[in-house]
Amino acid sequence: MPASGSRPGVLVTRPEPGLSETLEAVSAAGWEAYASPALLITQHCLRVASPRFAACVLTSGQAVQAAQAALPLTCPLYAVGDRTAQRARAAGFAAVQSAQGDAEALAALIIRKQNPAEGSVLLLSGARQGMALAARLRQAGFTVVRRVAYSARPVRRIAPEVLQALQEGRINVCLFFSSESAAGWIAALPASCRAQATRTIAIAISQAAAAVLKAAGWAEIVVAKTPDARAMLAALGRPGITTD
Repeated sequence: MPASGSRPGVLVTRPEPGLSETLEAVSAAGWEAYASPALLITQHCLRVASPRFAACVLTSGQAVQAAQAALPLTCPLYAVGDRTAQRARAAGFAAVQSAQGDAEALAALIIRKQNPAEGSVLLLSGARQGMALAARLRQAGFTVVRRVAYSARPVRRIAPEVLQALQEGRINVCLFFSSESAAGWIAALPASCRAQATRTIAIAISQAAAAVLKAAGWAEIVVAKTPDARAMLAALGRPGITTD
């Protein structure tokens, strides 16, 4: 338990972009926020052969930078969730629609709103991601050009101040925003801190992330109602207040 008078701690494993805003939201909800990004993001220099696409599909906010560099700001964008859509609008894109969900919801939105006859679709994703989405869109008649906008690799070490907070019992909840980041963060966690970490409450963005955490020994895991940051924060709630 946290020391008397101190706020209970929440560990945020999300990388930028998104880490800073999540830390702010966690702090505003009454928690002590600890930053421990699980992944290191490398942006890719994007080359696209076609001069024009009917639309662009973003599976992550990490892909906004690549879209901005490769496309006119008038190009219609389909974003996996609200945060990604907000970043696209902030980058200057005028026509942005959010699927408010996951890749399945994103595919459904594009199939409902976009006509395959209007032209090819550029899908920007992370390395080793987006293949199933591209296949689903092609099955629906779309011509899809998939490009890797960024790659993510696990961190090799966790900051000493985070490890100390874990060992001293100052962290009560850990937030995990993907199965990949959960696995990477756990791999970087020293064995001496494993028992303390798995005694925290884990909030997972998906069942896939929850499965990684369960295999690592977490006893108490809460899965967000929808796979997005808003649902993660709703599951966290405020200190001393249990959310459904």
